Amino acid sequence: MDGSSQNLSISSTPTGAGVTVDGRNIGTTPLTVDLKRKDNHTVKIALAGHYPYEMTITKKSNGWVWGNIVFGGLVGLAVDAISGSMYKLNPEQLNAELRKSDRASVTVQDNTIVVALTRTPDQSWEKIGELKQM
Repeated sequence: MDGSSQNLSISSTPTGAGVTVDGRNIGTTPLTVDLKRKDNHTVKIALAGHYPYEMTITKKSNGWVWGNIVFGGLVGLAVDAISGSMYKLNPEQLNAELRKSDRASVTVQDNTIVVALTRTPDQSWEKIGELKQM
C-alpha cells in the first residue's frame, strides 16, 4: 500500500550539521532522505564544536498488513514482505538538539585520527600533558 521506501525528515538545532545514514554521507541539515522500509537505519548527525547525535530508525509492522491479508491473501502478504512495504519506519521525522562541546574530542575518519582541542579549558580539568612545536 505504501511502497518500499519512506521519506524521513532530518533537522538539527543548530542547522548545517553533517548527516550520515548507514555510514553514507547524505548532506547537511535540514534535509529529507528516502529510506528502504525493510531495514533499520542508523542516522548520525555531527557538527564541529558540538556533541554528535546518533539514532536508530526502526521498522514496525504497518497497519495495512492486516488489510492486505484480508484483501490480497498470502500473495499480497508475500509481495509486501519482499518489497518491505509491510513496514513503517519510526520515527517519521528526526530533530536533533546538538549540545555545545567545550572539550577535546577524538574521532576516526577514513583511517585518519582527528583530534579537536578546546582553547578555553574548564578550570576543574587536570593538566596531563602539553603539545610542543617541533
